Amino acid sequence: MSISRARMHSALGLVLVLVAGARHVRAQDLVATPYEPTGIYQTGRTVGWSIAVPSGQSASAGTYSYVIMENGGPIVRRGELDLASGSARIETRLERPGMLRVELRAPAGATQQFGNPSTGGAGLVVLAAAVEPTRITPVEPRPADFDAFWAAQLAALGRVPMNAVETPHESGKPEIEYATVRLDNVDGAHVYGQIAKPRRPGRFPALIIYQWASPPYPLAMQWVTDRAKEGWLAFNVEPHDVPSDMPAAFYAALPQMIKQYNTINADDRAHGYFRQMYLGDYRAVDYLASRPDWDGRILVATGTSMGGQQSLAIAGLDRRITGVVVDVPAGADANAAQHDRMPGYPNWDVANPRVADAARYFDVVNFASRITAPTMIAMGFIDTVTPSIGIWTAYNQIGAPKEAVPMIDSPHNHLATPRQQQPWVTRSAAWLSALRTGNPPPIPR
Repeated sequence: MSISRARMHSALGLVLVLVAGARHVRAQDLVATPYEPTGIYQTGRTVGWSIAVPSGQSASAGTYSYVIMENGGPIVRRGELDLASGSARIETRLERPGMLRVELRAPAGATQQFGNPSTGGAGLVVLAAAVEPTRITPVEPRPADFDAFWAAQLAALGRVPMNAVETPHESGKPEIEYATVRLDNVDGAHVYGQIAKPRRPGRFPALIIYQWASPPYPLAMQWVTDRAKEGWLAFNVEPHDVPSDMPAAFYAALPQMIKQYNTINADDRAHGYFRQMYLGDYRAVDYLASRPDWDGRILVATGTSMGGQQSLAIAGLDRRITGVVVDVPAGADANAAQHDRMPGYPNWDVANPRVADAARYFDVVNFASRITAPTMIAMGFIDTVTPSIGIWTAYNQIGAPKEAVPMIDSPHNHLATPRQQQPWVTRSAAWLSALRTGNPPPIPR
């Protein structure tokens, strides 16, 4: 590492995890190689990619066009590439912290396979870079009454008895105990989930697993039994007010409204769907902390996408959380579209001022500064479901020990290849192994 590059990474103050092959983006008939293998640059410096046609192949006739967008919003540059010679370059720069997104399109009428359907379809290649991302700041201030609002909501939850109902089931593994759980939540709602632990006397570290977005769906038993085999008391929380173990026909027959739950009372912070979800997540922590088989010390929150969103929100609300390990968390930068940033899930209709105001009370950026637990966050640089600009914004508000895991060529997790998500797989395994045994998080220097 050169002195200048070392200084840059010291100033950024983050950990970069690369896997073999991650520095090249292969798009059928093109290979894009970033100037900076980490995908992270300093402000005012040249950001670029070498675009090449693999040896023995020829580019499609005509010019390849591209656009470059700042933070997934405004187009800051348009250009064309002539790859007749076999290679070309795309270059730009950014004078302030942010993300750059490049969309490169094949010539009209190209007959070659080109692009990746997971990032926009045939004929499109997406590239991205971060410019001093640990200096990205929120686009809006936290509501002045944010803490008071959530204190009132938690007080209301505290007046509701938990009334835990545990129903044991066979786990299919003689060494693992398994049960489904129902708890009472605010407004007559319930929290459902599944729990597993080693079948032996003792007290165990707890892992609470929050779920990704979708219309209601059942929870797979192995999501907790596999963790219990590792030694966890593992509780997997259903994000909706429906049982977690019903047949597929049950979920298919649910009212259409609940399948579009992100729109329910989105203009009312006191009755919004995510209020009930977050309070249910908090109640799930209450339940774990009440169990005599919890070790009383370790309680880690984890999840992907909306599961990451819930994990960050709960870590900001509840200091019983001792570690956070999340992938591509949703719910950051709720009002991004009003500030020339790419919006992401839950995709609230923030053009409505009432929705925009309510969304701020569920935006994980506003919970992040309240997090005191060590936190690991992975983000995909070309993710359009949970854009990395918002995730970096939330990450930067966390004052606890933390690690960012950039995945420079990864879309959202369900669209990514195993290679693109490998940094998450590697680092989350290292974090969970350390946290489970009571060791400090393995944040590399």
